[in-house]
Amino acid sequence: MKLTMVAKTLGIAATAIGMVAVSSGLALAKYPERPIQIIIPWGAGGGTDATGRIIGTVLQKELGVPVNVVNRTGGQGVVGHSAIATADPDGYTLGVVTVEIAMMHWVGLTELSYKDYTPIGLYNADPAGVQVRADSPWKDVKDMLAAVKAAPGKHKGSGTSQGGIWHLALAGMLRAGGLDPNAVPWVPSDGAASGLKELVASGVDIVTCSPTEAAPLTQAGKVKILAVMNDTRMDAFPDVPTLKEAAGFDWNIGAWRSLNGPKGLPKEVMDVLVPAFKKVVDSAEFKDFMAKRGFPIVYRDPAGLTDWSAASDKNMGEVLKAVGIAK
Repeated sequence: MKLTMVAKTLGIAATAIGMVAVSSGLALAKYPERPIQIIIPWGAGGGTDATGRIIGTVLQKELGVPVNVVNRTGGQGVVGHSAIATADPDGYTLGVVTVEIAMMHWVGLTELSYKDYTPIGLYNADPAGVQVRADSPWKDVKDMLAAVKAAPGKHKGSGTSQGGIWHLALAGMLRAGGLDPNAVPWVPSDGAASGLKELVASGVDIVTCSPTEAAPLTQAGKVKILAVMNDTRMDAFPDVPTLKEAAGFDWNIGAWRSLNGPKGLPKEVMDVLVPAFKKVVDSAEFKDFMAKRGFPIVYRDPAGLTDWSAASDKNMGEVLKAVGIAK
């Protein structure tokens, strides 16, 4: 009698466990079944905000649930990046991780690094360009580097804050060219627009920022682009040589943006997100948006993004140490 009751009890328990397992499987199979949030670590109106919002718009169509984009600013990017990393790894909070993740921990702002995220895909990289005034006597990068070598400290550069991505672009270029990375004193600015304004006003001599940001002034005949720090020439600037073409050595650097989740996203979620994100990047809507605004599309899958992030982290660390900013 007791054995019969135990058997029946075990049978009921096994059935219940099976129902839970099936229920859990169905729940995972239904992902996503509620709204998704994409966190932007930077302010509204900037490039990261703009590209993050078009991703949200197209991803919403792909997944069939609302995708809400929210800005979490502060701490030079630390606040937003932390919010992404510390979210529940359930696939309902994602975020746009930017190049600053390869820089912030080197200067002591946070302990976060690319290892604290689940990579979904890289979608954009804006290589740095070398911009000078249109009336500059320098015809190419070789002329510029020769002038810097002849008079270290005489010529000034700008384009972002001290230790920012465009500062590292200049310092790294000088270092790769065999010069002191501090041979061109850096004048901090609020961004590329401010730096370019100083360039036109003769307050500085060199601005290293994205050619896309300099395009309006190049079209107005006030600025010229000497080179782009990239493996290949940019489609939007086919006449601008790469740094290797212009100076004979390699140094590739730029701002980049990727879609990530917190560390530990389950396979069932990734199996949905990764192909959906690839469809977003391949969509006509996304391509048209990026082309009209001059944002180059550079896609890498999760494995490729991991390699990209690791290389970026290494390069940024080396340059930050070379210029004496790393802690």
